[in-house]
This record gives sequence, C-alpha cells and structure tokens, in this order.
Amino acid sequence: MANIIRRNENTETGIANRDPLQLLMRDMLRWDPFREMVPTSWLGPGYPEPVFTPAFEVKETKDAFEFKADLPGVKEPDLEVKLTGNRLSVIGKRESEKEDKQDTYYTYERSYGSFQRLFTLPEGLDVDHVVAELKEGVLNIVIPKRPSEIAKTVAVKTIATPKS
Repeated sequence: MANIIRRNENTETGIANRDPLQLLMRDMLRWDPFREMVPTSWLGPGYPEPVFTPAFEVKETKDAFEFKADLPGVKEPDLEVKLTGNRLSVIGKRESEKEDKQDTYYTYERSYGSFQRLFTLPEGLDVDHVVAELKEGVLNIVIPKRPSEIAKTVAVKTIATPKS
C-alpha cells in the first residue's frame, strides 16, 4: 500500500535526483545471473515465476490528484478501480500468451499475472466525480478535490497608519 505524501518544492524528486547507491542496490537485488544463462524450460517448477507489478505515477494538481499506470496488454474487463473510504485500489490481471511447450525460451522478461495496488488518499477529495479511463495501455484516474479544499490566494491589504 502506498500513502500519498505531499512534498514541497525543496524536496528532491524524480529518478535523476535519487541516491545512486540506492538505485544500484535496487537493481542488484532484482538481478538473477542464472536466469539469463539458462533456457526457461530448464528452470523447473521450483523456480519463482515473474510477477506483474505495474508502476504508477501519482501527481497532485491544484484541482485534483492524478494517477497514471502503464498497463500494456491489460483489457478493460480485467481491471477494477475501487474507492473505499480514503483508499483507492486498482486490481487487475494480465493474461499470458499461449506458450508452445516445444519452443525453447532463452529469455522471458515479460511478466503476467494478477496485481493489486492500494493508495491511501488524503481528506478533502470529491469521490463522487472520479474519472478512470484505459486508453492505449495507460490507465488514467483523476480524483478531483472538493471546491472548498482548493487553495485560494488571499489578497493582503496595506492599511496606512495615521501619522502623529
């Protein structure tokens, strides 16, 4: 589950500003040297299958929260978006293509299967006007803010003090 955390402009964001050691460790922990050298037909039933975990992009604008996820190969009937209280859940599955058991795969980097992503939303959202659409393999979810929750700029008036 992911909580949406608001960050100010001074906070470093994006992959370009992350700690290089953190990126290296993330890649090293996912790397399996033997997976690349052995055909997948030799791995056997005990070898873990890849899991499909779509990456999300969550953005706050002045009017709404916007969620985007790359879901290539996911069909609309296999996708469910639910709002329960302050939780957004995106549940779906990507079906694998038919495999011919006589073929030998030397690399199989595409992943398939079921996935579920949960996000805890902040207060003040208009859950009655949520829009979710799947277009060309990209899921877009827009959750507008309530009008009373949108920040307004207040003009500051200067009051002249009487001279004594």
